[in-house]
Amino acid sequence: MRRSRYSPVLLLGLVVMASGCSYNRLQRLDEQINQAQGQIKVQLQRRADLIGNLVNTVKGMTKQEDTVFLGIAAARAKLAGAAAGNDVQAMGEANAAMNAPLSRLLAISENYPTLRSSDNFKQLQDELAGTENRIATARTDYNTAVQQFNSAIRQFPTIITAKIFGLGKPRPYFDLTTPGAANVPTVKF
Repeated sequence: MRRSRYSPVLLLGLVVMASGCSYNRLQRLDEQINQAQGQIKVQLQRRADLIGNLVNTVKGMTKQEDTVFLGIAAARAKLAGAAAGNDVQAMGEANAAMNAPLSRLLAISENYPTLRSSDNFKQLQDELAGTENRIATARTDYNTAVQQFNSAIRQFPTIITAKIFGLGKPRPYFDLTTPGAANVPTVKF
């Protein structure tokens, strides 16, 4: 009889011990997310800085395009503020908000042949394109880390460890919220 009385306690102890083995894995996955989120912040800040240099280059050659410059300044401020915070959704929204004024800025360059032929402008455009690729890679790395973490915290016995140590809440994905991003762009000549 005594054996049956201790069986539930023994079983509970084994479950707690088994779930404790998952603690280090959860910490590693959580750190991967934090590191990937940091990379997104770095690349968004780099983008904001490059856009500022691009604006100054264009501004020197085009004096009448003030509305575009004001739009870019507001979008850059929003992007820099979002990159400084830890809200992934705000970073995605700020990144999307930067696309429209940046497109207008690049369209302006089409009207100024001397600007397009400027080595400084070309270099900044190339750096901006490289940064866009880095942002995409950082976003993919972040979302992969989030997927691994979110999957781990739903598995048994890891779910017990996650709940005990306050890690049971799924982390958000970095989504792009650009209107029309799913549509294929139309190119007219």
